[in-house]
Amino acid sequence: MGATTTTMGGTTTTRRRTTRTTMRNANAMTNATNANAMTTTRMMMCTHGRRLNDDGYLGRHARGDFGSVARRARRYANGKNITGTRVARAFEGEGLDGEGRARTRARANARETTKYVTKLNNLSCCVEAEQFDRAMMEELFDVADEMSKVKPGTPESLMLQGYIMSTLFYEPSTRTRLSFEAAMGRLGGGIVSTESAGEYSSAAKGETLEDTMRTVEGYADIIVLRHFTAGSAKRAAAVIGKPLINAGDGPGQHPTQALLDVYTIRKEIGRLDNVKIALVGDLANGRTVRSLATSLTQFKNIKFYFVAPPVVRMKDDIKNMLTAKGIEWEEATDLMAVAADVDVLYQTRIQKERFANLDDYESARGKYIIDREVMAALPKTSVVMHPLPRVDEITVDVDTDPRAGYFRQAQNGLFIRMALLKVLLKV
Repeated sequence: MGATTTTMGGTTTTRRRTTRTTMRNANAMTNATNANAMTTTRMMMCTHGRRLNDDGYLGRHARGDFGSVARRARRYANGKNITGTRVARAFEGEGLDGEGRARTRARANARETTKYVTKLNNLSCCVEAEQFDRAMMEELFDVADEMSKVKPGTPESLMLQGYIMSTLFYEPSTRTRLSFEAAMGRLGGGIVSTESAGEYSSAAKGETLEDTMRTVEGYADIIVLRHFTAGSAKRAAAVIGKPLINAGDGPGQHPTQALLDVYTIRKEIGRLDNVKIALVGDLANGRTVRSLATSLTQFKNIKFYFVAPPVVRMKDDIKNMLTAKGIEWEEATDLMAVAADVDVLYQTRIQKERFANLDDYESARGKYIIDREVMAALPKTSVVMHPLPRVDEITVDVDTDPRAGYFRQAQNGLFIRMALLKVLLKV
């Protein structure tokens, strides 16, 4: 374009200069618009999933430049760009629920201490079934129902973040140990663990249980103990100031198993009053049936049938306790007849490891087996339960029967233990 100069009233205007100035202004506006868009895009990227830390910041913004990022977002938004405004609010913790500071705030809310209406507020350890009255169990079961809904990546799944649980197992375990560790993991907590603690811990060197507990207390916020000696959980709880959960103490008690068993009965048959239950198998050495019998005394109109070989009959302390509470029980030998009359058929294995005399074990094993014939006698609305592991006391062809509830029972253990961890850690 040529340069044309026009003189008008003593003023000279250069069209080339005017054109160049106009182009420079247009380019500047375009660059500003592009910068606005690029910055807004970067802000949006910061809110969409590629988090580098717990607060939701990422990329260059993960290193503390939060203030300038938010200021730039507000500056470019100017109240006109809706996306930019939402981005700015997200960084201020005012919007985009689940992102940035909004996510952090939700996690903080999930960790607020829950207030219970029962004595769960005062629960500091879980050592024996007698600690739980009816109201406490029912409230704990409601918490367990909520725990069953916790999904990975939600604020609730981080409520125990920063807490450490120690599992000390002096006896073999699959379901109890793994369900406790899974429960802690599903709620965001950490785990320090030893399996076969009697063999691979300092107990093998002669360290007492009390000294071990005092040491482990310094590493963890809560301890889960399984031991081969009845009463060991009480001894351990007496020497530490942290919460302790009894995961089974020899032939003594297994309170969390009792809780999950009662919870399973409620879910399977829809009630906890007016229940007839048969406890079958090793009733002398079975800590699960002893704890379950104790827990069920909190409910109305319960009747027990004890079906066991003579060498492993239910011990007198449990029978005397039931009698003192006015609860009906009877010993029986005909499994088929009992099955036809109960709501819950609770089978247990004959525990070979508890027998000093193997002849007694051989006389007891295989005497009472739940098979399809027994299932044919069992009412359609009843449920078969077993604390597991099983050997041969329930045949595998029973597994497909909808009344076979033992694997559902094992899963319920996860939810009960999640609930207990939440209650005991006061979150």
